[in-house]
Amino acid sequence: MNQHIRLVVLDMAGTTVADDGLVEQAFTAAARHLGAEPATMLDHVRATMGESKISVFRHLFGDEAKAQQANRAFESAYADLVHDGRVTYLPGARETIETLKSQGRTVVLTTGFARPTQDAILAALGWQDLAHLILCPADAGGRGRPYPDMVLTAFLRTAAADAVGQMAVVGDTSYDMLSGVRAGAGVVAGVLTGAHRRDALSGAGATHVLGSVAELPALLAELTPQPQPQTRSTMSAMESTTRVGR
Repeated sequence: MNQHIRLVVLDMAGTTVADDGLVEQAFTAAARHLGAEPATMLDHVRATMGESKISVFRHLFGDEAKAQQANRAFESAYADLVHDGRVTYLPGARETIETLKSQGRTVVLTTGFARPTQDAILAALGWQDLAHLILCPADAGGRGRPYPDMVLTAFLRTAAADAVGQMAVVGDTSYDMLSGVRAGAGVVAGVLTGAHRRDALSGAGATHVLGSVAELPALLAELTPQPQPQTRSTMSAMESTTRVGR
């Protein structure tokens, strides 16, 4: 675990962006738009927080046309919430991203939302240029979490890390954890500011569970290998080698 993390892949809603029930409100509006009863669907919605939203609707409605219609309704409802000023970032989230960048790490923001919803959130927060790269499922071939595709897309596009073990994946759901584990990330950190609790995050493979993303820079600094001081014996050996070379 003692390694230099060069690439940090951060989830948005529930991890860096406050959710405050907005996802459930938008799902409820989408279900009612299709004439469905949202109460019967919310358990599945909560269990699959972090998954691509279109995948959730495909499961719930079992029909591609209805799933696409529900997804559009969800995006519209969530956009209305964003435009009403309901979206804020979690305490310390912006400062965390800026600190990670100042440490020389590359930061990527990911989401299970479609691109229009993601862009609306970023615009509302003024975060369009905060991260080095921003990804949604469509940017990774269409598969969202729990697949590793977005994490591996971040790895390939940024070329910030030499190996997948130099990545940290951070999120608030078990699906975030699964995507990090499947991508081979060296650090898979869950945060307790979103959908899932400690047991769910740990059960899905979290290497660390944090109170919030604000604790992340300190964790990564702690895990970064420190230069080893040269001992007297090491210096003597180097001096001997130098004399022999002469």
